Amino acid sequence: MGAGPVTGAGAPVTELIASLARDVADFPKPGVQFKDLTPVFADRAGMTAVVDALIDVASGADLVAGIDSRGFLVAAAVAGRLGTGVLAIRKSGKLPPPVHSEQYDLEYGTATLEIPADGIDLRGRDVVVIDDVLATGGTLGAAARLLQRAGAHVSAAAVVMELTGLGGREAVAPLPVYSLSRA
Repeated sequence: MGAGPVTGAGAPVTELIASLARDVADFPKPGVQFKDLTPVFADRAGMTAVVDALIDVASGADLVAGIDSRGFLVAAAVAGRLGTGVLAIRKSGKLPPPVHSEQYDLEYGTATLEIPADGIDLRGRDVVVIDDVLATGGTLGAAARLLQRAGAHVSAAAVVMELTGLGGREAVAPLPVYSLSRA
């Protein structure tokens, strides 16, 4: 399966996401057009379609990692269906020390992601990273670098929606990125 829209995630899941997603102007700051996928996840058919479409991408992974915070929802559901573990990649200050951390730029500032430095051995584990939206690639790229520094092999990333005009896919290349919808 090549990077791009998920195979088997045809028009129905794409149309369902588009019909349920909400555009929020000027959030979290003026000039940013926020894509709110909360209504997709709250909808029974929407969440089921998203999880079903991402199962193939994450199949065979040792661990599914979800990015704080909406990525947690989808990653946990996918991991549960696959019978694998899930790792929450958290925003700074949410985990007890020690942590591995990665600072990065995003479209409206800077941020830091963290994972536990103790208690979870990531060395040699195949990990698929899941998030809700791919915009500029800052968050997804930082998550992949963070996991790789901890010894994991990040085999792919999957997102519910990709904002194609912001260059996120190119920013995280050569990491394969699978998207269910594009805006």
